[in-house]
Amino acid sequence: MYSLNFDMFRNFLFASLAALVVLGGLPACSEAARAFFVFGDSLVDNGNNNFLATTARADAPPYGIDYPTHRPTGRFSNGLNMPDIISEHIGSEPTLPYLSPELRGLRLLVGANFASAGIGILNDTGIQFVNIIRIGKQLQYFEQYQQRLSSLIGPDQAQRLVNQALVLITLGGNDFVNNYYLVPYSARSREFALPDYVRFIVSEYKKILVRLYELGARRVLVTGTGPLGCVPAELALRSINGNCDPELSRASDMFNPQLVDILTELNGQLGSDIFVSANAFRMHMDFVANPRDYGFVTSKIACCGQGPYNGIGLCTFASNLCANRDLFAFWDAFHPSERANRLIVDKFMTGGPDYMHPMNLSTILALDART
Repeated sequence: MYSLNFDMFRNFLFASLAALVVLGGLPACSEAARAFFVFGDSLVDNGNNNFLATTARADAPPYGIDYPTHRPTGRFSNGLNMPDIISEHIGSEPTLPYLSPELRGLRLLVGANFASAGIGILNDTGIQFVNIIRIGKQLQYFEQYQQRLSSLIGPDQAQRLVNQALVLITLGGNDFVNNYYLVPYSARSREFALPDYVRFIVSEYKKILVRLYELGARRVLVTGTGPLGCVPAELALRSINGNCDPELSRASDMFNPQLVDILTELNGQLGSDIFVSANAFRMHMDFVANPRDYGFVTSKIACCGQGPYNGIGLCTFASNLCANRDLFAFWDAFHPSERANRLIVDKFMTGGPDYMHPMNLSTILALDART
């Protein structure tokens, strides 16, 4: 008997993967690829909600119309979403939803997507969707995943894979849109004035991030909220003249800087740049404010939907549907088109300090390649 070191073991496993690729069992995967874990809401959910009895689903056409299979996958997109595109950049196949029965065996080495549409930082966010994977449960599933991974490659190698992985977490938008501002005089808006609510959810987000660190995450991309008042749904509900809703914009303006402060504080306490802030607000506002500069015909009207700005309800087979999705910044009432997602991920990769702090993803990949 003898023991393999991790690099030898990894090479062996990926050789096994390559053999399965030749046999048609698995899609190709780069040997140099690192594992990738995704947590959050519908902006990054790639199909977990397909396995749940919930209305927060994107499993019917025309969702997925531009996906390689041209079929709905559970992604709230016409095609690929942000995690898919990040996977392309790190040389990996897309992560599978954690609830997918296909996520087993050697596929666990790629990572997993735990995200669930409708959830927020708070447990009461998204209660109208009933059966969704709240963030606490996503973290429990991450623990369960690591147990499954340990059974496959052993606890030491499993811990190393998790420590070296890339993690993306996207939370916060639903805590405003589907909680605080969902209805006039909502329970949370009666409980908290907006500044107090922001401080409360940021403090709760800090607990989530600390738990991620305790579970082994060492490179965590944390997005702030996008321009909540500018999405077609809010224009349809709140805007008289097509301008972004100032109240939801005020919420984003309060939340995002406080989140950055928390990430900076945590990194200082941990003595390392564990948490990296992604300025989703600015990434979106580039093309929301100047759509034609980015090749879009509009950033106000969703490609798929109904009502003013195509901003009412989800995209369905009965919705208005644009002919060329690449010309629209928003796919549906809330979610960017695939092309907009690519512009956002470009900023993840190469954006300066105004977009990514303290470093962008290209810098992270270069630094980590040296260790």
